[in-house]
Amino acid sequence: MGRIFKERTSVDEALQLFLESISPLRHTDEVPLEACAGRVLAESVVSGRDVPHYRRAAMDGYAVRASDTQGSSPANPVLLQLSDSIEEGTSMWVHTGAALPDGANAVVMVEDTVTTGDMVEIRAQVYPGRNVGQVGEDIKKEDLVFEEGHLLRPCDAAVLASLGLDRVSVFRKPVVAIIPTGDELVSREKADEVPPPGMVIETNGLMAALYVNRWGGIPRCTGIVPDRPESIKEAVEANLDADMILLSGGTSVGKRDHAPGVVESLGKLLVHGIGLSPGKPAALGVISKTPVVCLPGYPVAGLVALYFFVRPGIRKLGSIPEMPEIVLRKRLAAKISSKIGYVNFIRVVFEGDRVRPLMGAGAGVLSSVAKADGYVLVPEHVEGYEEGQEVDVFLIE
Repeated sequence: MGRIFKERTSVDEALQLFLESISPLRHTDEVPLEACAGRVLAESVVSGRDVPHYRRAAMDGYAVRASDTQGSSPANPVLLQLSDSIEEGTSMWVHTGAALPDGANAVVMVEDTVTTGDMVEIRAQVYPGRNVGQVGEDIKKEDLVFEEGHLLRPCDAAVLASLGLDRVSVFRKPVVAIIPTGDELVSREKADEVPPPGMVIETNGLMAALYVNRWGGIPRCTGIVPDRPESIKEAVEANLDADMILLSGGTSVGKRDHAPGVVESLGKLLVHGIGLSPGKPAALGVISKTPVVCLPGYPVAGLVALYFFVRPGIRKLGSIPEMPEIVLRKRLAAKISSKIGYVNFIRVVFEGDRVRPLMGAGAGVLSSVAKADGYVLVPEHVEGYEEGQEVDVFLIE
């Protein structure tokens, strides 16, 4: 007869204990701007130059002295001579972004002019600085452009390039070792053959690796480890150089569930049994300062544990700022039932402006996640939601 969970820890408490055991990595990499998107700045960036570093035309048109356009209008145009230099009574054609010639202090848009030979009719009055980009208009020398901890985007790379930079210092990505365990697992290398009854193709490691990569880590996958404590222990010890370890499978309380016990024998088991449905068998620990997450073998339960613990763990390790999730407010097309005492992860599909829970989709039915458009979290103190009730829907990544 299997063991039972001695206790169940709330999601919030489990996450707090886990994050308190994690110290952010302070190692840095220098990367080219072409590879900086999605990385986190390891130092503040202060501009060493003005951008732009010259006065420039903000419109196609004619560079002029503003005083020469005084009183001009379509009914009362001012005639200016086309010239290669700017002085009283002259003008010069300029393209958008071109350097403003010496002596000019404004640009008249081409739409407000008529050219006849070497003369230009100015049909709009402009004031000094009109249609002119000033030195440092974009960024001034010694401006603080980005602070340490900023998550870089492609548009940020363009800003850094405008400062004359070609490389930038970023925090190193956390390395996450992923160890699938289970005697019933078959390598994906043999996926072209249908496994015998009782055997399944190992897919949780693939899913975990792709999420680790998406969330800012570097996945490192091992081979399948059998359900023996000594084998799991050996695999964990061989990967303690990683910044986080994920053990997939063997987290419940059956005779072949050894992962939490191995973590406890090598370090400290923080939590085993969490108020999360699906995902109750998840376990969290730390070994030699390396955080460890024991993911349930049922794929949806494993996915939920990835969302709730691995994602925030990677963020803390990598100093990755918290990004707001996309949340949609929708009405339910059907009732949602849930377990009191658990945070319930309910998969839903969109039906017009409503969402409908997927019924009969257990923790082992991974395709239910692929079919779902999003999920609803029902708090542990709430006994479900009624049809027509508005709920927050999180998009599945």
